Amino acid sequence: MTTARTATPSTARAINDRLALDLLLERGPLTASDLRTLTGLSRPTVADLIERLQRSGLVAQAGESAALRRGPNARLYGLVADRAHLAGIDIRATGVSLVVADLTGRTLGTATIAAPAGGEPGGPVRLPTGEAGSGVAAVAASQPVRAIGAVGAGVTGSAGGEAGEGDLLVERTVDVLLATATEAGARELHTVAVGAPGLVDPVSGALNNSGKLPEWHSKLLAALRARPGTEVILENEVNLAGIAEHRMGAAQGRKDFALIWLSHGVGASVVLDGRLRRGASGGTGEIGFLPVPGTIGLPDATRCDGGFHSLVSSAAICELGARYGLHAEPDGPAPVAEAVVRLAVQRGADAFLEELAGRIAIGASAICVVLDPGCVVLGGEVGQAGGPELAARVERHLARLSPLATEVRAGTAGGGAVLAGAVLTAGDAARRELFGGE
Repeated sequence: MTTARTATPSTARAINDRLALDLLLERGPLTASDLRTLTGLSRPTVADLIERLQRSGLVAQAGESAALRRGPNARLYGLVADRAHLAGIDIRATGVSLVVADLTGRTLGTATIAAPAGGEPGGPVRLPTGEAGSGVAAVAASQPVRAIGAVGAGVTGSAGGEAGEGDLLVERTVDVLLATATEAGARELHTVAVGAPGLVDPVSGALNNSGKLPEWHSKLLAALRARPGTEVILENEVNLAGIAEHRMGAAQGRKDFALIWLSHGVGASVVLDGRLRRGASGGTGEIGFLPVPGTIGLPDATRCDGGFHSLVSSAAICELGARYGLHAEPDGPAPVAEAVVRLAVQRGADAFLEELAGRIAIGASAICVVLDPGCVVLGGEVGQAGGPELAARVERHLARLSPLATEVRAGTAGGGAVLAGAVLTAGDAARRELFGGE
C-alpha cells in the first residue's frame, strides 16, 4: 500500500514561491489580491511569500493598480528584472550574433561580428542603442541584427593565417559581448546560451563537428566557459530555433512537430510529447546528410554533399532560381536564397516554387514516415520568406509522398529564432537556479 506524503513546510513554501514567481513572469506585476485569486492561496500565505520574495531580491513593489484605491491593496509587485542578466549567442560560419537580456527575457542590447569568407574578423558590429526591446519576441520577429559599425577599426592585413584570424574573432566576440552587457547595465552575465552548428553531446556538452566547421567555433566556447561566475549552455542552433517556434512561434500549442531549418544550410529539430529530442549523440535532425534522389552522389560521414543539403541549401536554391530567371540581392547577413524565394512569391513564380516545394517535401517525408510528428514547420530565413504560399505547396507534395496526414506551416521566427531560443534557454536555466524547482 502506498502511503500518502504531506509536503514539509519548507517544501510547501518553495512550491508556492515558484508558483507566484512564474505568474509574475507570465503576467507582469500583480497585486496581492491577484496572486490570491490566481494561486488559490490564503491571504496570510500570500502576504508571507511576498515578504519572503522581497527579502530575497526577486520581487519588489512596482507601482499601484489604477483599478484600486490607493493603499496596501493597490500595491503591485513585480519581478526584479535586473536580478540577473542573460545572453544568447548564435554562431554561424558567417559570424556571430548576440543579444543581452534581463531575467524576464526583455532584450537590452544586440550586436553582430562578421567573419568574412577569409575568416578575418574585421567585420562590423552594432552596439546597444539604449532602447530596450520588448523581449525575445522582438528578436525572433526580426532578421538578425544588421551591423552598422566596424569592429576591426585599425586592424589591417591578416591576423596570421586561419588560426590567428580565428583567435582574433574569438577575442573580438568576447569583448563585444562584455561591452554590450556593460552598456545594458549588466555587471555580470548569469547565464549564456550558445547555438552552434554541429553535434552537441547531450551528456558532456562537447561540440563535435558534423562537417568541416571553423576551429574558432570551439575556441569561442572555451573562451566563454573560462569566464568565472557565468554558466554557459551549448545547444545545436536548429534545436534552439525549434524551441523558439514551439514556445512563441508557428508550433505553439503543438505537442509534436518537426522544424525544417532552411537558411545557409539545412537541419531539423524534433519535438515529441512536448520534449525536444536530441538523440543518443545529439545528432537528431542532421538531415543535411540524408541520402535523397536528385543529387549527384551520396553524402559521407564528413560531407553532406549529395544529401538533402544539396537540394535545399541556400546555394542550391539560388542555382534553382537562376534557372528560372530569379536573381536577388541578399539583405545583410541573411542567405541569398531568402531574397530569391521572397522574389518568387512576389512574382508568383509557380514553376520555381513547385520545384522547390517538391525538393523540401522529399526531406520532410523522410521525417514524417519515421516520426509521424503531424506538423512540419518550415523555419529559418528561407522558410519565413516562402510563407504560407510555399508551406501549402510543400504540404500538397508531402501528401503524395507520405500516407500520414501532416500539416505544413510557415515559420514565424525566421533567422532570429536561434537567438530567441537561446534567450529562452538561458532564462529557463537562470530561473531554475534563482526560483528553485524545475
